[in-house]
Order: sequence, then structure tokens, then C-alpha cells
Amino acid sequence: MAWIKELEVAARAARNAAEVALRMQPGITSESKSDHSPVTPADRECERLIAGILSEAFPDDGILGEEGARAVSRSGRRWIIDPIDGTRDYLRGNALWANLIALEVADEVMVGVVNLPMLGSLYKASREGGAYRNDSRMHVSSKKTVEESVLCYSQFNRPERVPFKAQLPDWMARFWAVRDLGGAPDAMMVAAGQAEIWIEPRAAAWDFAPLKVIVEEAGARFLNFDGGSSIHAGNAVVFTPGLEGEVKRLLGLGT
Repeated sequence: MAWIKELEVAARAARNAAEVALRMQPGITSESKSDHSPVTPADRECERLIAGILSEAFPDDGILGEEGARAVSRSGRRWIIDPIDGTRDYLRGNALWANLIALEVADEVMVGVVNLPMLGSLYKASREGGAYRNDSRMHVSSKKTVEESVLCYSQFNRPERVPFKAQLPDWMARFWAVRDLGGAPDAMMVAAGQAEIWIEPRAAAWDFAPLKVIVEEAGARFLNFDGGSSIHAGNAVVFTPGLEGEVKRLLGLGT
């Protein structure tokens, strides 16, 4: 497997951060950031821990963390961290929060780790090295119609955030099932063959970074609404190859 050291260190950092988050969880409180999203002392402490582990192992690499961790890259590589993705779930004691860590090299994500500690699943991938859940290789499903597929859709409460909102209700109604688990769990369902499409109308690079390499290594596609494929575009659709035509028609990209 490629990127062996990077994967090992990132996985260890994610597991250590989860232990800290779980210890701090009872009775934890939050404050609101400028975008009105919550942040807790655990978010900041987990980011400090992850950044420290990564910097010690790879001192020349840069750091970009959601909660403000920054380091200038001297290697052309940058680690992207979301210490607790799904802070609202974390605050409420729900199981759907995650620790997200990725390595970006020349604008391409090469390594990704998604740790869902309450679900007992750690997902990881490296470019051209495959995608794994708890060391078992993952592959996307082979379904080819929406009528037999599961759609995951984030932010049902913000329909105005998608340019295809007018056709969305009728399109959704065709699916075998529709789910919203909050982002990272949805994307990992696609990677593991448990769902076929995930739509995320608005999120940041640290939300997307590890997901992109994991889903692509599992055989899925990662597209922005404009047809690009960047973690920095603010939105994404992840889908299996068999549903590419459906997704591109929804996005108005043709087939």
C-alpha cells in the first residue's frame, strides 16, 4: 500500500483525538463561530493534538485546520484537519461525528482518514492504494438505476443552496430510499457499497478532503456542481459509475 507512514500516522492521530473527544464529552458546552456553527473545547483540543502528531512526524508539511491550526508548508504538502466533523451530533450524544484528516499534495488529496469512533469504523485510503474500512477493502456498488439505489442528501433544510432545486423533489422520489446522516457517514456509505449517491450543497475543504480520496479509491466519482472535482469548490456530488448519467443530467452537465 502506498503512503504507508502517512496513513499510519493519520490513523493514529484520528484514534487519539477520538479518545480525547470521548473523555471531554460529558457535560460539554459550545459557543457559536462567525458562521453560526458550534465549536467546543473538544474541537480545539482534538485539533491541537492532531496537528502536533502530524507536525512531529512530518515537520516540513503544512497544516490547515478548521479551528485555526496553521503551519506553512516547506515540502509542498499540506495536512487538512477537521477535528470533530459533526459537532452538533457530538454535542447531542449522537453517533455520527467523525475525525477527518487528509494530506494534500499539489492540489490533489493523496491520503485520507475518516474515523467514526461511535460506529467502530475507521476508513482510510491513499491514492492508487485502495480504500479500506477497518482494514477490509471497500468497493462501490454496481447498481445502475435510481429505483434500486440509496440517495444521501445533506442539508434538507437549505433547498436554496442547489441550482437544481426545482427538479429535486421529483428526482428524489424515484429512489429506493433517501437518507441524511450528516456528510462523512453518507460518503462512507457510498464508498462501502451501502448507498449510491451523496449530495453536499455547501461545505469546506476540511469537510471534503479525506472523503474525496476514499470514495474515489473505492470506485466512486467526485464532482462539483459545475463539473469540476475540487475539495475547495464548496459543494460536491459523490456517486457510483452506474449512475453517472443521472447525476450529470441533474447537474445540467449532459451525459
